[in-house]
Amino acid sequence: MRYLTDRKRAVGLGAAKSGTGHHWSMQVSSIALIILVPLFVFTFGCILGAPYEEVVAYYSRPFPAIVAALTLWVGMVHFKNGAQMAIEDYVHGFTGRLTIILVTCLAYAIAATGVYAIAKLAL
Repeated sequence: MRYLTDRKRAVGLGAAKSGTGHHWSMQVSSIALIILVPLFVFTFGCILGAPYEEVVAYYSRPFPAIVAALTLWVGMVHFKNGAQMAIEDYVHGFTGRLTIILVTCLAYAIAATGVYAIAKLAL
């Protein structure tokens, strides 16, 4: 029979064992968005309201297409992580798990659709 203290039993066992990784993911994505959002605003703002042919020519250059795709992808991953954190705090049980699954699917569907549209426009 092993005699372990409460502290010894609890070391390394967080609630989900992923809190630190989730926190760092949110921090890194927020810093990336601090850089990407102004770049996106400046690259998208100059082409806003232009005819379709000019937009296609503009997004066929790599820099605006990459900035738009990265902003969309990182933004949706940040949204997914933030929504998951809020859902875990306020919605419990099966409903909470189902909501997290639906939000995750929604975020990845929006990101994939947007990146596909940018790639289709750029190529």
